[in-house]
Amino acid sequence: MRGYGFVAVGGPEQQAFLEVDEPTPGPGELLVAVRAAGVNPGDWKVRDGSYGAVGPAVLGREVAGTVLALGSDVTGFAVDDEVFGGCPDMQGGWARRARVTAGFAAHRPNGVSPEEAAALPVAAGTAWDALNQLDLPPGSLLLVNGGGGGVGIPIIQLAVARGLRVVTTASPGKHALLAGFGATPVAYGDGVLDRLREVAPDGVDGVFDLVGADPLRSVATLLTDPTKLISVADYGLSVELGGQQIVRDRSAAVLDRLAALVADGSLDPHVTDVRPLDDAQAALALVEGGHATGKVVLTIPSSASDT
Repeated sequence: MRGYGFVAVGGPEQQAFLEVDEPTPGPGELLVAVRAAGVNPGDWKVRDGSYGAVGPAVLGREVAGTVLALGSDVTGFAVDDEVFGGCPDMQGGWARRARVTAGFAAHRPNGVSPEEAAALPVAAGTAWDALNQLDLPPGSLLLVNGGGGGVGIPIIQLAVARGLRVVTTASPGKHALLAGFGATPVAYGDGVLDRLREVAPDGVDGVFDLVGADPLRSVATLLTDPTKLISVADYGLSVELGGQQIVRDRSAAVLDRLAALVADGSLDPHVTDVRPLDDAQAALALVEGGHATGKVVLTIPSSASDT
């Protein structure tokens, strides 16, 4: 079958459409006919070797689709179930067939589209886990550094729902959107620390970082408790500054809860850019360049051929 991935570790020049064998579900896995697949920063980090992967391999960490077959030791699912979940080894979702980890999969509710469901396992799941790990009490002030993307938007909504106050850095073009979700937006760029101090004169109680490097080092000075820092963009610097590495739950229970929030209107995964698999290169470039607002999702129609 045809899938989009990379031929060797490196930059975007290593990306290509590949002809690969149709996967077979192993123990504890589902084989899924993919309808939609999320695009994440982690995808280009798989390609560039950050996670130890080697090519050639199909990219794609999260999918929604229809169960075609069950591996051994799988319970709670049946052929033809509509599901969503994460792919083993953070690979394989950008094709018409993909393996999905049964323990990190859930049934897709009728009120949640495949595109919305495919946006939940990595992005919204990361946001959910980070908030649980930070464990800030209601009324606390959370700074989301870089809140305009696929993870930032759900963490703002989930934090506000927990009674947290939220300030976020973002480009000015995203300010109205983020304010609508309940955050106080502050512009990136020169003088950002001064602008943050204007809205948080007493500092912040927690930082969730999606930027890393010097911008993370700068905003971390606002923390009243250095341990209340999580970065998913710069794990090493987060720990160096006294913060935490995120611990991902990756459970069906988390996915069920997130889907229920989407179904009842409490959470908007904000899927803003839906493209066919043929546009995978451009979709990943948008995410890798940091220019996506909300979530980017690839779709594969049920009638898709392997050519």
